[in-house]
Amino acid sequence: MKYGFFILVFSLFFGMLAYVMLRGWQVLPTSIRMLYIELLSGLIVLLLTGLFFDSALPSVLSKIITFTGYTFLMVAFYLFLSFLLVDIIRLANHILHFAPAGMHSFRLGAMSFSLILIAITLVIGNYHFNHPKIVKLDLTVDRPLQNKELKIIAASDFHLGNAIDSKMLKKYVKLINAQHPDIVLLLGDMTDRSAKPLFKQNMKAELQSIRAPLGVFAIRGNHEYYSGKPQEISAYLKASGITVLIDSACLVNNSFYIIGRDDKTNLNRKTLPHIIEGLNKNLPKILLDHQPFHLEVAEQNGIDLQLSGHTHNGQFFPFNLYVKSLFEVGYGYLKKGKTNYYVSSGLGLWGPQYRIGTQSEIVEIILKY
Repeated sequence: MKYGFFILVFSLFFGMLAYVMLRGWQVLPTSIRMLYIELLSGLIVLLLTGLFFDSALPSVLSKIITFTGYTFLMVAFYLFLSFLLVDIIRLANHILHFAPAGMHSFRLGAMSFSLILIAITLVIGNYHFNHPKIVKLDLTVDRPLQNKELKIIAASDFHLGNAIDSKMLKKYVKLINAQHPDIVLLLGDMTDRSAKPLFKQNMKAELQSIRAPLGVFAIRGNHEYYSGKPQEISAYLKASGITVLIDSACLVNNSFYIIGRDDKTNLNRKTLPHIIEGLNKNLPKILLDHQPFHLEVAEQNGIDLQLSGHTHNGQFFPFNLYVKSLFEVGYGYLKKGKTNYYVSSGLGLWGPQYRIGTQSEIVEIILKY
């Protein structure tokens, strides 16, 4: 099943690139056709090098190669959509003959305009990635009140690695600390595809700088498992002063619980009823669960607030529309019964460092209980 999925993905990927190469070759003047093919071929090599060998390269070189390769992927994807739209118009012309003289000039003009529009979009998208928003929520739990107030900062999907490095992590930590939180909750995917950069760049120094009087809590996401070293990453976070909750609950300040589920990648993770068994039912329960599937489980088990990440809100258009259709809530706030949910689009990204139709963010929650 897993190998079949990857075969399908790479078949679609190379099919898209072949289509972009073919349509560009047909549209461009003869004098620059070979240059176009050579340029695309070189960029494909860079993309594949970054995709498969980034952790084996020196960090600076890896960062340059992956950024260039993933940027090319974005350009190729949007060119694909542009060529597809033009082909639909050509098909309509073949039937209706509204441009009997031919459409070669239109095709070249459309490609040129698309490249300019893509360049502008990517500049804006990279700016959105590098300037995270602060989403603010005011919530009150529906259970006996203690007349207390808690300021939570929740952050998800750092994807730390060679691309999102210790320098970027320092920026993230500064943003978190500037909100003066009572407690910080990290919602999984702290690492990207390899744990090596985490250790090699000594990111512990930055992680230890997160300031919250009631502590910093984290869970594991699917990328901790993709790295092949979920246990080592958990130990590294713990050594950085972060409490890692793996199918466990922690009573904080004798007044509320933080509950952390292991990622659903772990097929043997405990059920939520098992984790919360024996907890004081009168105290608020905040659940951290990386992937926002089966939201009804939290509602059925008396959870007051569930925080998730994982989706990135699709990262860039049109995948934000796909995420919206895939999850009950792929991004943002929802309330079911007495349970509040928030799914964050995350701070970092996998792959291309662009936010198009989405945003990088941290979440500030004022919880009254």
